[in-house]
Amino acid sequence: MDIIQNTVKGLSVQYEAFFNKASIGIILVNEQAEIILANPFLLQLFGYELEELFGKKIETLIPQRYHTQHSKDRNGYIQNPKSRPMGTGLDLFGIKKNGLEFPVEVSLSNYYNETNEKFVIAFLSDNTKRYNDRNEIEQLNNDLENNVVNRTRELSRTLQVLELLNEKLENTLLSQKAILNTASVMLFAMNNEGIIQFFNPEASRLTGFSESEVVNKLTPVVFHQPLDIEKCRQELSFDFHITAKSDFDVIKQKSLLNHIKGLECKFIHKNGNEFPVSLTISPIRDKKNQLSGFMGVAIDISDAKSYESNLLDALSKEKKLGELKSRFVSMASHEFRTPLSTILSSAYLIEKYSEESDQKKREKHLNRIISSVNNLINILNEFLSVGKIEEGKVALNLSEFNLSKLIQSIVSDLNSLLKKGQNIEFNHLGNNIIYFESTLLKNIILNLLSNAIKFSPEDSKIAISTFADESQIKLIIKDNGIGISKEDQGHLMERFFRASNAVNIQGTGLGLHIVSKYVERLGGTMTFESEIEKGTTFTINFKTFKPTDYENNIID
Repeated sequence: MDIIQNTVKGLSVQYEAFFNKASIGIILVNEQAEIILANPFLLQLFGYELEELFGKKIETLIPQRYHTQHSKDRNGYIQNPKSRPMGTGLDLFGIKKNGLEFPVEVSLSNYYNETNEKFVIAFLSDNTKRYNDRNEIEQLNNDLENNVVNRTRELSRTLQVLELLNEKLENTLLSQKAILNTASVMLFAMNNEGIIQFFNPEASRLTGFSESEVVNKLTPVVFHQPLDIEKCRQELSFDFHITAKSDFDVIKQKSLLNHIKGLECKFIHKNGNEFPVSLTISPIRDKKNQLSGFMGVAIDISDAKSYESNLLDALSKEKKLGELKSRFVSMASHEFRTPLSTILSSAYLIEKYSEESDQKKREKHLNRIISSVNNLINILNEFLSVGKIEEGKVALNLSEFNLSKLIQSIVSDLNSLLKKGQNIEFNHLGNNIIYFESTLLKNIILNLLSNAIKFSPEDSKIAISTFADESQIKLIIKDNGIGISKEDQGHLMERFFRASNAVNIQGTGLGLHIVSKYVERLGGTMTFESEIEKGTTFTINFKTFKPTDYENNIID
């Protein structure tokens, strides 16, 4: 009988220590939603004494405007209870005794006592910092095109000292055990030597270790990355001149210095996978203030970190889009000036040439206007193409067509752009009929041939050759133009890049960027060779498509 009583007493002390030393708010309500148990941390957080809350409805701790809805929600929960973990995305608020409202995070669970009475247990933490951080991030996103997303920087949970009401030992033990075992956070306790004495079900779920594998056998070092331990060891040595005797001694000394509260670190699952946690480890002291062990709380923040990463990616894309718009405005203001000036002056002169004998002069200026308008359209089309590429809206429309006729048509359209003495030679080998994307291929060839004409001198030859069979398509475009320096070649495919020897030649710096993205979209490769004043050769290779590629999900 003494052995049983001592065992019960030992368990009671253990659970009482957990309940009283856990620095997370805990409150217990009955089926009538009346508060029957609250710990010191919760009482301190809300500014009440236990006697002031005992028997009061849970709505006492909730702002008045939520009372009606909360009464309905908690009645439904009591009728059909189920565990609800922290971080469910709800914006919840509490109200202190002094009337001050503050955001909270709540986890719910339930249990039945020996007389089959139903109780609801709530774990509660102050969410002010995270709530404020989220508002800060939302403000930042509003400044960047109002792309509002939440960013969670830090998740910290503090553990404070709690007390029990004067209830029977057995009921107290059952209540505390239910709280710890149904907690939606990882709870574990160690003795002074670091051996784990308690390991709740959530800890088993998160780490993959069963209670029997851990309790009285392992230290929490098994969950930590060696690099994290080594970093803490160096901090102890450099900042506090403390030499840790073992890996657990590193954790122990950091805890005694109050340096493990809401610490973001990596835990290692039994299968070797890592996951981020917000970790708090606090020393446990007895009534004589003697150190008796340590209690740890770890919260899995994988979803929050993923959300934060997505938010940062979104912000980065917003910044890049802003830079793209800014550079386009700068480019447009420069590139639009010349053709607009030409249009304005030619329109003015046409008005002056009113005689029939001035027809040739009128035609000359009309051609200048047409050429300038086409130039403006090309600039706009290039930017619209970049926009579609950035948004992932470049669709593929495969069809069967004659490759030779397509290129001959392109060459014919470009004849009007040829300088004096320039000519384009075209040579094709292999199959004429191919199954491919004609629109993107046409844009690639048009862009490369237009550049070859633009950057080549008079009386020069531009050569285009193609080859096609059942498995591949090869395209080579060679000019004898100004060439590209070795320094500039590494940046040639970047948006808005202009080679140093081409700054005085009209262009947006978008053409080759668009070509490279189209080639990539078609699953091809593009290489080039160039030398200053000796010309440039572009070589593009594609694998041919088949009509069945759509059916086999090869093309998205």
